[in-house]
Amino acid sequence: MSDAPAAPADSGGAAPPRPNAVVAVLAFAGIVVALMQTLVIPIVPELPRLLAAPASDTAWAVTATLLAAAVATPVVGRLGDMFGKRRMLLISVVMLVAGSVVCALSDTLVPMIVGRLLQGLASGVIPLGISIMRDELPAERLAGSTALMSASLGVGGALGLPTAALIADHFDWHVLFWASAAMGVIAFALVVAFVPESRVRTGGRFDGVGALGMAVGLVCLLLAVSKGADWGWSSGTTLGLFAAAVVVLLAWGVFELRTAQPLVDLRTTARRQVLVTNLASVAMGFSMFAMSLVLPQLLQLPEQTGYGLGRSMLTAGLVMAPSGLVMMATAPLSAAVSRAKGPKVTLMIGAVIVACGYGLGLVLMSQVWQLTLISCVIGAGIGFTYGSMPALIMAAVPANETAAANSLNTLMRSIGTSMASALAGVVLSQMTISLGGYALPSENGFRTVMAIGAGAALLACAIASFIPRQRTSVEAAEAPASGEPAVAK
Repeated sequence: MSDAPAAPADSGGAAPPRPNAVVAVLAFAGIVVALMQTLVIPIVPELPRLLAAPASDTAWAVTATLLAAAVATPVVGRLGDMFGKRRMLLISVVMLVAGSVVCALSDTLVPMIVGRLLQGLASGVIPLGISIMRDELPAERLAGSTALMSASLGVGGALGLPTAALIADHFDWHVLFWASAAMGVIAFALVVAFVPESRVRTGGRFDGVGALGMAVGLVCLLLAVSKGADWGWSSGTTLGLFAAAVVVLLAWGVFELRTAQPLVDLRTTARRQVLVTNLASVAMGFSMFAMSLVLPQLLQLPEQTGYGLGRSMLTAGLVMAPSGLVMMATAPLSAAVSRAKGPKVTLMIGAVIVACGYGLGLVLMSQVWQLTLISCVIGAGIGFTYGSMPALIMAAVPANETAAANSLNTLMRSIGTSMASALAGVVLSQMTISLGGYALPSENGFRTVMAIGAGAALLACAIASFIPRQRTSVEAAEAPASGEPAVAK
C-alpha cells in the first residue's frame, strides 16, 4: 500500500540530516545493544560463585533480559510512532546505561537482576533505528541502510563474545558492565548530535490495557518456554503458564480488535505480507540460535569426548566473530538483490544459505577452521534474511506505523530464538555421553540440533514463498506514477 505522507516537523532552522552519519550512528547503537546482550555469556557459569546464589536463581540474570526485551520492544515501537522515534531511542539507551551501571555496582543477585531488566528495556533500539531511517533517508539509500541496521544485531552478538571473554579473562567481571555503560553513553551522545527526530507520528492515546495484556501473555509464554526444562515440561507450573498465555493472548487479541487506538493494529498485522513475513521471522530466529548454541559447545568440550576441541571461551568467541563481519559485508549485497529481485527473493536466498551452512555442519565439525567456515556461511545467510525482513514489513504498513510493525517483527524473531533454545536444550539433555562421571551432549545430539536448524531455515524459505511478489525498483521506475501499490498484481 502507499505510505502516508510524511509531515515534516518544525526543524527550527536545523541543518538537514547527513545520511552517512545517521546510518553509522544508528548502526553503532544497534551493535551496542547486541553487545550488551552478549557480554554476560562468559560469566554465566561463574555467577553462582560471584553472586553467592544458587545456579537456578542466577539464571534469572539471563531470563530477566529476555522477558524485559519481549515486553519493551513492541511497546517502545508504538510509543515511538506516537511521540517520536528518536526520543524513544534515547530513552532506550538511557535504560541500557542505567542497567549497566546497576550491574557494575552489584555483588548480589537482586541488583544484578534489576540491572539486567533495565538493560533488556533497550532492545527496541534496532527497530526504532530502522524506522528513523525510513523517515529520514532518501529512497535510494533505504534498502542498504536498513539491511545494515538489521544485521547489527548479529554483528554485535558475534563481536561481543570474544570481547567479553577477553575482558573476563584479564579484568574484574564488573568491567564488562562498565564497558557496556561507557559504550551506551557514547551512543547517546552520537544520537543527540547526528540523528534528527522522526517526522512522522501518529499521535493519539497510548493503549495501556493492551500493553498490560500483551506483557502478561508474553511473560507467561516465554517463562514457560525458557524455564520449562528446569521446572519440567509436564509440571503444573509450566502447563499452567502455557494455558495462561493462550487465554490472555486470545483475550488481548479480542480487545485489540475492538479498541479504537490499539497497541498493535492486528488488522494491519493480518495482511498477508506482514503475517507471512512474521511467520518466516519466527522460523529464522529459531534457525539462527542453533549456531550460537552448538558451535561454542563443540569448541569447548574436552578432546577426550572424541569430537570436542578443548578450546577456551576466547577461542570460541574468535571463531564466531567472523560471522558478524560477514553479516555486515552481505548487507549491501542483500540490498542489491532486493532492488533487483525484491526482498521476498532475498529472504528465500538467505534461508537457503543458512540451511546449507547447517548442512556443512553435519559433515564438517572436527576442526576449528571447519566451524569457522560454518559460522561464516550461516552468517552470510542471516545477513540476507535480516536485511530483507524490514523491507518487507515497511512495504506493507503506513509510515506512521513503521516502528510498531518493525518492533513486532523483532519480537517474532526473539520468540523463535527462545523456542529454539528450549528445543535444543531438550535434545542435548537427552542425547548424552558419560565422561568422568558427567553427562555431556553427544556428537549425534549436536548433529540433530544442526539438522533442526537446517529444517527451520528451509521452513522459513517455504513460508516466504507465500509472500506476495513485490515490484522491483526497475519495475517501479518504469510504472506510471499512478499510486499503484507496491505489491505486484
